[in-house]
Amino acid sequence: MPETILKLQDVAVFQDENLVLGDITLQVKEGEFVYIIGKTGSGKSSFMKTLYGDLPLRQGEATVVGFNLKTLEEKDIPYLRRKLGIVFQDFKLLPDRNVNNNLKFVLKATGWTDTTKMDTKITEVLDKVGMKTKGFKFPHELSGGEQQRVAIARALLNDPELILADEPTGNLDPQTSVEVMKVLQEINDSGRTILMATHDYALILKYPHKTIKCDASKMFEVIQKAV
Repeated sequence: MPETILKLQDVAVFQDENLVLGDITLQVKEGEFVYIIGKTGSGKSSFMKTLYGDLPLRQGEATVVGFNLKTLEEKDIPYLRRKLGIVFQDFKLLPDRNVNNNLKFVLKATGWTDTTKMDTKITEVLDKVGMKTKGFKFPHELSGGEQQRVAIARALLNDPELILADEPTGNLDPQTSVEVMKVLQEINDSGRTILMATHDYALILKYPHKTIKCDASKMFEVIQKAV
């Protein structure tokens, strides 16, 4: 039986004092690919932030990769994030260093010390996203799609149990979006669990997976019709 990676029971998500989403009950099992869809402002990003400890969980029960979000303390957050791979819409690469050093920065920050092992790991994750030859390039020398591939490689560095991708194609044109989606699909095919927030319905139709919709402060599963 696949392990449950994410389990939410009667969760409410707040931004400051405002209720963004309520009554969330959701399970994600190992190896699943799940979309979170909804209009801008429907709560997708706040939901993601709650999962990686950026917003506190005030209501309901939630476990993510073995961490109880209700009892999560400040000091636990780095350990939670080590078991997650987070991909943002705006890449968040460090502009003053090349791709290899962007990735090395993350490894050092998460406790890696052996240079040879770090180099091997960086080559491995860049190879997975088709960027093995671009390690010496700086972010400004890469296209948006290439930067997002590097951001996905960065998310894979610590072999995460769950990848949270928050609008990963939001700043990309349709063709590049499909290329980035193919990379995510391959990563999922290799057994990784992915939760992806998006409002790109074309991608959802092209790569159908379990889909949860945010609408009117609620989250519910949408049954996709075959196209």
